[in-house]
Amino acid sequence: MFTGIVEELGHVVALERGADSARLTVAGPLVVSDAVHGASISVNGVCLTVVEHDAEQFTVDVMAESLARTSLGALSPGDRVNLERAMAAGGRFGGHVVQGHVDGTARILQRTPGDRWEVVRFSLGADLARYVVEKGSITVDGVSLTVSAIGADDAGDWFEVSLIPTTLALTTLGHKVVGDPVNLEVDVLAKYVERLLVTTPNPPSTTDSQEIPA
Repeated sequence: MFTGIVEELGHVVALERGADSARLTVAGPLVVSDAVHGASISVNGVCLTVVEHDAEQFTVDVMAESLARTSLGALSPGDRVNLERAMAAGGRFGGHVVQGHVDGTARILQRTPGDRWEVVRFSLGADLARYVVEKGSITVDGVSLTVSAIGADDAGDWFEVSLIPTTLALTTLGHKVVGDPVNLEVDVLAKYVERLLVTTPNPPSTTDSQEIPA
């Protein structure tokens, strides 16, 4: 599990494509400082398993499902990526519950700069819109963010986030431009609530309970 607090801005060293998979190598000295074979590292919000590493970089295998649901397949050597190690049991919970299981992709629609901050608007697929609420949490390229506004127009649903200087400086979101793709993970709690409401049978009425003898 992750919290959406990016630890390091790494960069892609290599992406080797196979028939239905890829092998990705990323430079990130901080996140590999305590890495072991089988460790989990979030790359742009995608939970991936370390298969090789040295003191400067690590390599992961990316399966067809991840390539289909995320923007990882569009990466090229030199591209910057957000990196976060799996949360330690005794660590601070700085963001929100992030699984690293991307629900889909979106694109940047608009960037509106402020004094030292920036409002960024993203597209939002109809299949994910019901999980996104104003002031709720969402993960964008592995970054835990608060939704500042939601809406819809002729082009479809959208949501906005307000990025502080630290986020702009230390994550890929400060460098992306209109049209760039991002990975989205909605709040998993919303999906569990929806599932429970759909599948949980009506509770028994109090009249159906057995009498307790006096």
